[in-house]
Amino acid sequence: MSSENRKEFSRWRLYLWPIHRWEMKKFVPLLILYALICFNYNLLKSAKDALVITANSSGAAVLPFIKIWVILPMALLVTYLFTRLFNRFSQERVFYIMIGGFLSFFAVFALVLYPLRDAIHPHTLCDQLEAIAPKCQAMISMLRNWSFTLFYVMSELWGTTIMSVLFWAFANEVMTVKDAKRFYGILGIGANISAIFAGQIAILVSGQMFDLSFIFGADAWGQSLGLVTTIVVVTGLLTMGFFKWYNTRVIHRDPAMKEEHVKNHAKRKKVKMGMRKSFAYLAKSKYLLCIAVLVVGFNIAINMVEIIWKDQISILHPNPNDYNAYMGSVVKSIGFLSTFVAIFVSGNVIRKMGWTFSALITPVSLLITGVCFFGILLFKDSPSLISWSTALGFTPLAIGVLFGAIQNVVSRTCKYTLFDATKEISFIPLSSESKFKGKAAIDGVGSRLGKTGGSIVHGGLLMVFGSVSLSTPFVGIFLLLVVFGWIVAAKSLGRQFNRLTKQDEKIDIEEEPSIAKNPTTQNLTTT
Repeated sequence: MSSENRKEFSRWRLYLWPIHRWEMKKFVPLLILYALICFNYNLLKSAKDALVITANSSGAAVLPFIKIWVILPMALLVTYLFTRLFNRFSQERVFYIMIGGFLSFFAVFALVLYPLRDAIHPHTLCDQLEAIAPKCQAMISMLRNWSFTLFYVMSELWGTTIMSVLFWAFANEVMTVKDAKRFYGILGIGANISAIFAGQIAILVSGQMFDLSFIFGADAWGQSLGLVTTIVVVTGLLTMGFFKWYNTRVIHRDPAMKEEHVKNHAKRKKVKMGMRKSFAYLAKSKYLLCIAVLVVGFNIAINMVEIIWKDQISILHPNPNDYNAYMGSVVKSIGFLSTFVAIFVSGNVIRKMGWTFSALITPVSLLITGVCFFGILLFKDSPSLISWSTALGFTPLAIGVLFGAIQNVVSRTCKYTLFDATKEISFIPLSSESKFKGKAAIDGVGSRLGKTGGSIVHGGLLMVFGSVSLSTPFVGIFLLLVVFGWIVAAKSLGRQFNRLTKQDEKIDIEEEPSIAKNPTTQNLTTT
């Protein structure tokens, strides 16, 4: 924070709400927009798992196959469509087209696809396929419940396309760097608070508070799912309305914001990184490779642990409404803890303990909680664990699910606060152009490789062993290797980051001749 801001705000105002009164019209609608988008993401996050995992002849084992064979191709297709739309239409129109497409699907699913599920799902064909290849049951269940698979994919893509790409592309084009330093932290807190509301609504919806059989039929889970999709559609329409108002009443009436919007839009359109170009760009710099390893490591680790944990939840809560309510309570817990950590902990830790210590908190926390979770699963039949859990009033299965929930809450909280903050800070030593290209390359490669890589390993183990429980020990070993590699990369990146920031140097990845003149920088920017 600049000394200018320190003079303008009191100590607590600077800490909790560093927004000028005249900036309220500029910031508050943006906060509401992001909170609404994140609200839908968290509401769909609970519903999609409950729908797919508790479906007929399904389970958590289907998740890695969906991520490999459906989500990855769909993500590439949506990215292609987004790029074409972005080049042809204004960003405002692209926003309406993309969100409108998602909301149309959720409405059609609730009113048409789910009520007709028994007629449109090919159960007979899939029973025959399972008889031929019994170890491929998880993969076959994608086809068996294809409309549920599609709902899962569209819910997942809401997070990557609308929340991560569309919103932040817009926010980064209307904000200056100076304003972003004050605004973005509070946007994150708004997202965490929206998760609390989404989790509570998921619990209430699963409790069958209203009789909606006249709209969604007599099926209890169908009524809950129909209510969830209705809330998602209404929230999405409200988001579009706020976005329209923000463009017409704020941006177009503020010359500074309009100028920043046009300037940044032109600059970012030049930075287009395909997968091949992203790999080539990352290979030029040890510094960028370390950041990529952090992103890949987190996504692989969290995805591998979650599949095991969600399989245990489906055994403990086979009813989809119970499953959805449980996931809602987990989402609400993540929201509460993330809000507390974001306000009172993460900023102080980064300032006082430094980048490396702060960056290591996430992998170390995931390692500790992961070891506890896998340890309970592997020794759940041991007499000592049975007697210990009985004394606490739990079954070994319930204890395993509880530790999995703790692991998920802690790791997600670290991700939303410390991990994201340290990752963004690590881009500071890059030159302006290299920063844009580095982020584009890592967003293009890191997140996709991480989410898909863990699913490929999980899917391969499931094809060999046939079930989640039998593959669990090998998943645990692979998780340890991934986290240790993540820790090594974080330490290496920390040394490079500290060296560069102390010497006030900037890395320009593409200017090889100028880099070569400085031995220290050359060592940091070449592999």
